[in-house]
Amino acid sequence: MPTPPPQCPAHASDKAVPLSGPRFHTDPSGHYREMRAEHGPVVPVLLPGDVPAWLVIGYQEMYQVTSDAKLFPRDSGLWNQWENLPEDWPLRPMIGQRQPSIYYTVGAEHQRHLEMVQTAMQNISALELRKHCEELADQLLDGFSARGEADIIAEYAKPLPILVLARLLGFPDSDGPGLIKAMSALADGGEDALEGFQYFGAKIHELVADKQAAAGADLTSWMLAYPEYFTDEEYALDLMAITAAGHLPTADWIGNSIRLMLTDDRFAASLTGNRRSIPEAMNEVLWEDTPTQILAGRWAAWDTWLGGQRIRTGDMLLLGLAGANADPKVHVDAEGADTSLRGGNSAHFAFSHGEFQCPFQAQEIAETIARVGIEVLLDRLPEIDLAVPAGALARRPSAFLRGMTALPVRFAPTPPIEGKP
Repeated sequence: MPTPPPQCPAHASDKAVPLSGPRFHTDPSGHYREMRAEHGPVVPVLLPGDVPAWLVIGYQEMYQVTSDAKLFPRDSGLWNQWENLPEDWPLRPMIGQRQPSIYYTVGAEHQRHLEMVQTAMQNISALELRKHCEELADQLLDGFSARGEADIIAEYAKPLPILVLARLLGFPDSDGPGLIKAMSALADGGEDALEGFQYFGAKIHELVADKQAAAGADLTSWMLAYPEYFTDEEYALDLMAITAAGHLPTADWIGNSIRLMLTDDRFAASLTGNRRSIPEAMNEVLWEDTPTQILAGRWAAWDTWLGGQRIRTGDMLLLGLAGANADPKVHVDAEGADTSLRGGNSAHFAFSHGEFQCPFQAQEIAETIARVGIEVLLDRLPEIDLAVPAGALARRPSAFLRGMTALPVRFAPTPPIEGKP
């Protein structure tokens, strides 16, 4: 059985917060308030199997951790709990171990992968990206617009990002249905998740081989053309990391934004063609309802103090992005008045921060997919409304990710667009 770090009373079972339970998806804001009141900005938590970690929910502390890559590197090899973990520990894939990819490398090697990916992404045309988004959004809408009802999550928000990303990577459209099935299985984490992961990995490796033989105007080919040497395995791992990181968070950004616009009167105008409130709703989601709630992680390179807690060498710090976004210190002034920092302000941690934050080009791609997806949906289905009471909507049962399990809607049936497949 895993044990807490030596002399760490904060992780005693009666003091630490289990990183599970329904409140993370039914009442996260209230849950974070209570954690902050009891523990402060750095919370002792227990992962499955009573594995100890720290959850950073203070805005200032989050900035400190993500800005100091020497004291808090993203190097899971430092973790002081590896020897205590069973082989079937469920969060192993999320924590990961050292792999030669942009997500798991550190230091100079991480920068090498990052520069290669960013250089390739700079070749993506904003006009072409928007064209792909509009065309694929229309194709998905054509599949259900005549029915007058749909589940926006399963039929639109989930498949749209993977279809757009597949085109950017250089997959033929015929691979779209298989990739949707595989990535949905990965996102749901069910019995077919491993099969989905294997299928996804195999297709990425095939894509690298295909582009080695015949390059095209796509992200994979541009990565292969980068002058520094990378192995085919490194290319494949980077492509898998890009796709996985871009798929579900973007899907949840779409779903959470549409839910907000359908349930909050402030955004009702956008449902009748006023697009000004679409970016406002999307930005509010990144502050209040961010798709990635908790991100693993950072590891302490030496003993230190953070937020009043004694952090020991090798301790894991989980980035509580949602908790830090909600820190009252950055929203309330000395007199207790709300400073409305959220409105129009992008100083949130939705994309993390610092050396290992989501690359800026990738953020732009995600924003374009989400915004165009919402615009096309509301243009095509202006009378859209929830098909169930707002209180009946459910979130996925996860402390780490925040998205809808389903978003049933109804609307006036409309025919498919002429000339569209």
